[in-house]
Amino acid sequence: MEKGLVSIITPMYKGAEFVGDTIESVLKQTYANWEMIIVDDCSPDDGAGINVVKRYKDPRIKLIESKVNKGSSGARNIALKEAKGQYIAFLDSDDTWFADYLRKQLEFLVDPSCSLVFSSRRRIGEIGDEDIYHPYIVPNKVSYKDLLKYCPIFISTTIYDREKCGLFFFEEKLGSLRDDWVYWLDILKHVGCAYGNKEILGSYRIRGNSATSNKRKVLISQWKVLRRVENINLLGSLYYYTCWLFFGLSKYKRIK
Repeated sequence: MEKGLVSIITPMYKGAEFVGDTIESVLKQTYANWEMIIVDDCSPDDGAGINVVKRYKDPRIKLIESKVNKGSSGARNIALKEAKGQYIAFLDSDDTWFADYLRKQLEFLVDPSCSLVFSSRRRIGEIGDEDIYHPYIVPNKVSYKDLLKYCPIFISTTIYDREKCGLFFFEEKLGSLRDDWVYWLDILKHVGCAYGNKEILGSYRIRGNSATSNKRKVLISQWKVLRRVENINLLGSLYYYTCWLFFGLSKYKRIK
């Protein structure tokens, strides 16, 4: 582990359209001590996304070409096994960071009590750079029990300090549905709470073909996590599931 280094974990699947913007946002960071590990998850695009990544000659950008499609969890785990940094950051191949994202997130992690920090974010459409929902402003902090009710932690605007809490891997059997939520739940079992940076520091691109766009699968997966992964009893699961439905409906307010 290299102190001060940020390992940026980026899974990519058919990412040619947006991964260039993602990489550019990393290259513009005011904090320069980073490595970016991009794992192409056996994309069926004749190497289009890989070719975009290969245009960038910065030695801090590392490309891994997976020969087997493992889903976002598996692709992230491949990158995590190669990560050398003290800090683990995630950035999906269609999302972007503001230029001072890393610097401002790391300022939070200086506090000995803070192991994981997540920031507020813009929510933009699949085409262009316009906000389609109002920005999502995160709470000051969340505990494990808070996270069972709703998940304000977004994968592309979250960093944790592995020196303080260790290195965590994704549960691959979950595929690409609720895997990040379970990941944060696992970490919070160890560190107690995560801290929210209310400043908007990144953009989340909402795409129509994303895994979470299939609402029925998300609903089923949410319930399965509560009952089978977290082993919460029936009444408790009904309570947390109802809370999640309420918060889920309230957080998407479209811009007119």
